[in-house]
Amino acid sequence: MVEVYSFNQLADCPHFSSLLQLGADQSNQAEVAALAKGVLPEDLATIIYTSGTTGKPKGVMLSHHNVVSNVLYACERLPLVPGQAKALSFLPICHIFERVITYIYQYTGVKVCYAESLETLMADLQRHQPDVMTSVPRLLEKVYDSIVAKGTALTGIKKALFFWALNLGLRYEPYGKNGAWYEFQLKIADRLIFSKWRAALGGNLRLIASGSAALQPRLARVFNAAKMGVMEGYGLTETSPVVSVNDMRDGKFRIGTVGKLIAETEVKIAEDGEILVKGPQVMMGYYKDPELTASVIQNGYFHTGDIGHIDEDGFLRITDRKKEMFKTSGGKYVAPQLLENRLKQSRFIEQVMVIGDGEKMPAALIQPDFVFLEQWAKKKELGDLDRTALIAHPRVLSRIEREVESANEQFAKFEKIKQFKLTPDAWTPDAGHLTPTMKLKRKAIQAKYQDLYDQIYR
Repeated sequence: MVEVYSFNQLADCPHFSSLLQLGADQSNQAEVAALAKGVLPEDLATIIYTSGTTGKPKGVMLSHHNVVSNVLYACERLPLVPGQAKALSFLPICHIFERVITYIYQYTGVKVCYAESLETLMADLQRHQPDVMTSVPRLLEKVYDSIVAKGTALTGIKKALFFWALNLGLRYEPYGKNGAWYEFQLKIADRLIFSKWRAALGGNLRLIASGSAALQPRLARVFNAAKMGVMEGYGLTETSPVVSVNDMRDGKFRIGTVGKLIAETEVKIAEDGEILVKGPQVMMGYYKDPELTASVIQNGYFHTGDIGHIDEDGFLRITDRKKEMFKTSGGKYVAPQLLENRLKQSRFIEQVMVIGDGEKMPAALIQPDFVFLEQWAKKKELGDLDRTALIAHPRVLSRIEREVESANEQFAKFEKIKQFKLTPDAWTPDAGHLTPTMKLKRKAIQAKYQDLYDQIYR
C-alpha cells in the first residue's frame, strides 16, 4: 500500500509523525534486515525515463551499484564541509541529476530546502540563503538577463560602474591567469557590484552545479567572477548520471569544458567524434529493449550520442549532440546547439531551435523574450500590440534580424542562419516544447510550428 504523509497538519492527510510512530515498532526488524541482506549491488534499483529531446523517452534501468558508485565518486568534486552547508533544490526529483545530487547531500550531511516553484525561486533563495544548488543553463541565462536588465535601468555613474564590472567579469579566468592588475580590479568590482548580486541570490551561494545542457562560457565567467562558482558537469541518464565535472580546487576547473572524469571512469572518442563511456555508472540497459541496449553498449562502452574531445590536460569538451546534428542538402553538417547558444545571448531571444535537416540552408524558429521585447516596443512607441501583432511588426523583425546577423558572424557560410520565424507563444514544459530540465523537444517543436517551417522551405 502507498500512503502520502504531510509535514503540515491537514484534515485529509496523515501527519508524518504517525510514520515515525510506525517506525518505532521493532517487532519486524529481523524481517527488514533479511530483506535488506537479499538486495545485491547488481540488482535493479530504479527505472528512469529519458527526457525525449530527440525521440520517444526510454526506460533506463539503473542498479544500486550504478547509483551508489556515482554518488561516492561525484562527492569527491563537492567542495563543502560535511554537515555545515545548506542546499536549495528545485529541479525535478524524478530526473537522475537532481536525484543523485540529493543522495550526495544526504551522504555529506547537507541540509536540503525545496523551492516552491520556478516562479518563486528568487524569493526561495532569499528565504533559505543556500550555499549550493543545482541548475540548468537556461535558468542561469534568465538570472543573468535579469541582472543585466537591472543594470541597464541605472543611470550615471552607477550604470557606468555596473557595466565596467560586468565587462570585467566577462573576461574572467580562474587561478589569477589575467594577472595582478585584473585581480585588483576584480576586488573593487566585487565590493561595489558583485556583492550586491550575491545578496540578491541569498548572500551565501558559492557553488552552482550546472548540467543537463551546454553552458555558455560567458555565464561561467561572470558567475565565477562574482564568487558564485558555476561548475559545469556532464552526464546522461544512462550514466547515472555523472561522467565528469569541474572542481575549482587543485586546478580541476577550466571554462568551456565539463571538467575531468570522475574516478573509475574511462572515455574514448570514436572516429566520428562520439564520446564513449565505460565505468561503474553505465546502466544495466533499456527496459524491455535488449536490441536498443545492444546498439548503444558495445564492448562495455556506452555510446553517448554526444560529440566532443579530451584536451591535453584531461578536460572533456562537448561540442554537440550527434543526433541533433544535421546535414543540409549541400552535404554540410551543422551543429545546431552552437548556433542556438550564441543566439540566446541576445536579450531579444528567449528560446531558439535551429532547423534545416536535408534542406538547402539552416534557419531558425525563435521565441522572443516577450518581457524584454514588450518593454523595447513601448520605448519605441510601437503602439498597444498583442503578441501576434508584435512579432509581425516590421521594426521587431528588423531588430531580430540584426541579432541573427550578429550571431552569424562567428560561423562559416554554410552554418549561417538564412531565415527565421518568430513564434507568438512561450515555449514551456507544460505546453510540450521543453523537457522538465528546459531542453528543447525538437520533434515536438517542429510539429507545433510545421506551418512556419513550410513558410521557410516550401
